[in-house]
Amino acid sequence: MARIAGVDLPVQKRLWVGLTAIYGIGQERARKIAAKANVDPTKKIRDLTEDEVNHLRQVIEQEGRVEGDLRKEIQMNIRRLIEIQAYRGIRHRRNLPVRGQRTHTNARTRKGPRRGAVAAKKKVMGKKG
Repeated sequence: MARIAGVDLPVQKRLWVGLTAIYGIGQERARKIAAKANVDPTKKIRDLTEDEVNHLRQVIEQEGRVEGDLRKEIQMNIRRLIEIQAYRGIRHRRNLPVRGQRTHTNARTRKGPRRGAVAAKKKVMGKKG
């Protein structure tokens, strides 16, 4: 089992797909990393030698931030936007869409389940009677 950047890669998948399990690495970046490390991207992860895994590990460390460091940086950016009270920061704080989407209808994923005013009144009325 290959463990890179604190993540156990799925052994049954090909290298370029398995590397996408690491936060911050997509398909294109995974292919570039494999090419830079001189490893066949179509090779299954279980077939990788220890030497190849070490090459991949070194290339990923050189390439830039992944996993914890990247998550931490993104959270710091969001926190900074909230502190300076930028529009995007306010949207983050209120848990609303940040990138200009409409909220009159839709946006249910970000806003959460509907809080129906009629349903709430019926529950209150039912308890009293």
